[in-house]
Amino acid sequence: MSETAAKAPGSALGAAVDPNRWKALAFIAIAQLMVVLDATIVNIALPSAQQDLGISDGNRQWVVTAYALAFGGLLLFGGRIADLWGRKRAFVVGLGGFAAASALGGAATNEAMMFGARALQGAFGALLAPAALSLLAVMFTDAKERAKAFGIYGAIAGGGGAVGLILGGFLTEYLDWRWTFFVNIPFAIVAAAGAWYVIREPEGGRNRSALDIPGVILSTLGLVSLVYGFTRAESEGWGDSMTIGMFVASGVLLLAFVLVESRVKAPLLPLRVVTERNRGGIYLSLGLAIIAMFGLFLFLTYYLQIVKGYSPVKTGFAFLPMIAGMITGSTQIGTRLMTRVAPRLLMGPGFLVAALGMLLLTQLEIGSSYAALLLPAMLLLGLGMGTAFMPAMSLATQGVKPQDAGVASAMVNTSQQVGGAIGTALLNTIAASATTSYIADHIAGASSRSQQQLVQLEGMVEGYTSAIWFAVGILVVAAGIALTLVNAGRPGGSTGASSEEGAQDEVAVPVVAH
Repeated sequence: MSETAAKAPGSALGAAVDPNRWKALAFIAIAQLMVVLDATIVNIALPSAQQDLGISDGNRQWVVTAYALAFGGLLLFGGRIADLWGRKRAFVVGLGGFAAASALGGAATNEAMMFGARALQGAFGALLAPAALSLLAVMFTDAKERAKAFGIYGAIAGGGGAVGLILGGFLTEYLDWRWTFFVNIPFAIVAAAGAWYVIREPEGGRNRSALDIPGVILSTLGLVSLVYGFTRAESEGWGDSMTIGMFVASGVLLLAFVLVESRVKAPLLPLRVVTERNRGGIYLSLGLAIIAMFGLFLFLTYYLQIVKGYSPVKTGFAFLPMIAGMITGSTQIGTRLMTRVAPRLLMGPGFLVAALGMLLLTQLEIGSSYAALLLPAMLLLGLGMGTAFMPAMSLATQGVKPQDAGVASAMVNTSQQVGGAIGTALLNTIAASATTSYIADHIAGASSRSQQQLVQLEGMVEGYTSAIWFAVGILVVAAGIALTLVNAGRPGGSTGASSEEGAQDEVAVPVVAH
């Protein structure tokens, strides 16, 4: 093996390239898949778990909400802990805690035990997710290798949710809902053991500054209020006093957080991380794209199971073309072009291709053909999202100081988490309103029970298509933001204002040539 010098924008300054980095990527990928799977796998198991544990209809949302609040609220804290402790240690502790919380959830005997387990999963996930992404950021510094690594990571981040639908369907249908929790344990053990022996974190990347306690408290409470506001809006409506109160509280807390961060010596979230043009554009466009995607997963799952009568397993398999598209877009198109073209020329067109797939789904009807309509729409969605996600994930952590890699990675996860909460609440509200309106207008003409059931199904589909139109618009806006705000040049080539460190951070780094 010979060593050659390669320029690596935003690398850990002068650090030797880790010969075990590709093995490390495998274990990081396993951990990321586990976290992404968990977002959807539990949804499939929820009806069975609710019945077994005697959870009321009013409380069942807390199985999802407890996880979302802990995960979304603690992400920035988790990212800074990774910078402070070291990413490898945070990664392994996060995996161990997530496995223990999963075991608790699988063994739950009542709703309190279940809700507690889900909150613990969210808390350890908030430590694990930013540590995983920031490890990639500091370990892969060569432009071409970084493209491959983030291509794999982007494919998992985008397609893992759909894999969760398949696995959740299998486990619930053929084993027991408890296995949707227990399945995380072997994933976590393998990833933690592998990471402990394989990962060698570059020296000099820790942030030794004292922890910004006011920032931790304000950001956690502000993000929890924001996520809970959107979650409550879905069930109680946008005019609910508690919903409005949560949004007001979130606005006040997050504004106070920004003021504190601009004045303290060692901020939890250095404002340079989010005010830099490229990262700001990525956080915003990714958040918007996730709004569209989360709504779509929800509507297509309901459409396939309720309108088309698919089983949970068949529904999961119906999402396979989207997974294939995401893997292709991320590992083939994105990876191959990332070192040749500017990131915005992948992100913008990628979001537009996804919008085209979404546009096809506005034509959904009760009798729509899977092969003629859903299959091409899912392929386009997957290709577009995979192509856009991959450079976005890489650029969001490129050029950032190594000491800030954890918190920069946490912002990627935060934009996705908040986007998911908004997408589920906003698009579900739009769909419900359109459905109610359609049924009210057409139910009078339905004389028999079968005709009334038909009107209700037509109303559901009308609601889905109305919300999907909004999702199309959101993806177009995401594409516009990516094309206008993200101005970085291609990795290893000429750059725009790609990082706060600027060109001086492009340093010669030894790269092992295979």
